Amino acid sequence: MQSPQRIARELALLSISQLPASPNKLATQQLSQMVTAAIRTLATEIQDTLETASSELKKGNDRLLNSEVRAVDVNSARIMVEDAIKMTQIAINRLGVAVELPEFIQLTNQPEVRSYTMQLISTVQQNRQPIDELLTEVLLNWQLSRITRIDRDILRMAVAEMQYMGQSSAVAINEAVELAKRYSDDEGKRFINGVLRRVSDRLKSDQDIPETLASS
Repeated sequence: MQSPQRIARELALLSISQLPASPNKLATQQLSQMVTAAIRTLATEIQDTLETASSELKKGNDRLLNSEVRAVDVNSARIMVEDAIKMTQIAINRLGVAVELPEFIQLTNQPEVRSYTMQLISTVQQNRQPIDELLTEVLLNWQLSRITRIDRDILRMAVAEMQYMGQSSAVAINEAVELAKRYSDDEGKRFINGVLRRVSDRLKSDQDIPETLASS
């Protein structure tokens, strides 16, 4: 059975984009509203991902049909089809989550789930700017705005747990990777793992600075 905190992380991930950023408004949210927001997000993500995959597949197919078997056209079409397959796999993963929704909804009724969900969402919302600044610092040749919304929210939640909620880096990173397994793809999972390890190293380095100064 999943722990309340793990269920809370999943609920927070799926509902955070549709809940109010204002702390006062956020505090008034009922559990049913968060679950509704989570279901709406999941349905939208599945639909958008499948539509994008279908579009990429069609473009790849058209390029193959219209090309004169030039290597550059064939290679471009192959990349489009590969991207479509990746996105379809993501959609299939999320459909698998959707099948589990009845059990998920039942598990969210635990008071500990709502409490940790609210704490996690409010921590992310209240500290969005410094969290994003930290992530931007450790991203290598990449922009935070270019990361998919789901992956970006997974990163923000993990940083919030590490930096503001007293969670160990090992646990926060492991839980983020588990979320990525369900809502992202293998590339996203590896990317999230790498970014969060750099965040962990940066936070440890910042904590060591006062001790170094004190001994000098």
